[in-house]
Amino acid sequence: MAAASGPGGGAYPAQLAEASRLVAGRAGAPRPWRLAYQSRSGPPSVPWLGPDVRESLAELAGSGSDGVVLAPVGFICDHLEVVYDLDVEAAQTAERLGLPLARAATPGTDQRFVSMITELVAERQDGAPPRALGGLGPVAGTCGPGCCGSGRPAARPATANRTTT
Repeated sequence: MAAASGPGGGAYPAQLAEASRLVAGRAGAPRPWRLAYQSRSGPPSVPWLGPDVRESLAELAGSGSDGVVLAPVGFICDHLEVVYDLDVEAAQTAERLGLPLARAATPGTDQRFVSMITELVAERQDGAPPRALGGLGPVAGTCGPGCCGSGRPAARPATANRTTT
C-alpha cells in the first residue's frame, strides 16, 4: 500500500520523510536524523515499512549514540498507538540498551496547531490555492477510488436495514 499511495505511488513514505526533515530542521537537530516506523500493521506475513523504531534504537546504541529524541511525525495526538509503541515499548528498549530517550510531544490541541488546521479548512472552502511546506507541494484534497492501492472499491452510499420482530 505504501508503494501505491498517492497518484504517482510512494506518497506515504515520501511525505513522512519530508515531515521528518522539516521537523528535524526546525528543531535544529545537531546530528543527522533518521526515519523509523512504529505500529506494524497487518499480520507478520505482510511486509511492513522499516526500519522499526526499536531496531533503529539498537543500531544507534550499537554505534555509540549518546541519546535519542523521538518525534511521532505521523500522529497528531497522543493516543494508544503513540503511547504504547513509543512511551512503553521504545522506552523499554532504550532503557535496556542504556540509551537515553526523550519523546517530543504531539501537537494535539496546541492552539497553534488548531489555528493551522482551521486555516487549511478555510483555504479549501474558499478555493484558495493550497499551501504547503517542503519540497513535495500540496496534496490533493481527496483521494479517488483505487488511488492508494487499498483494494477497496469506490465509495458507496451507506444504507442500513432494520428488522424488527
